[in-house]
Amino acid sequence: MNNIEKRLEAIEKRNLRVEQDKAWETSIARRATITMLTYVVVLAYLIAIGNDRPLLNALVPTAGYFLSTIALNKVRSLWQK
Repeated sequence: MNNIEKRLEAIEKRNLRVEQDKAWETSIARRATITMLTYVVVLAYLIAIGNDRPLLNALVPTAGYFLSTIALNKVRSLWQK
């Protein structure tokens, strides 16, 4: 009986971890964090190479990433149907 209880507890812990991972993957906090980090990295790169409008030009890949996260959710929903 003890072995079954341990196995059940391990399964429940794994399920909780999987649910938390899924929640993080679909969270607004994750998207916002990656969006901000993308902007900062691209901005630093553009400044380093001497781009004349780095603040504005860094928005292009950042917006591309953000829009792709929105579009991919819709594509995934269609694919799952």
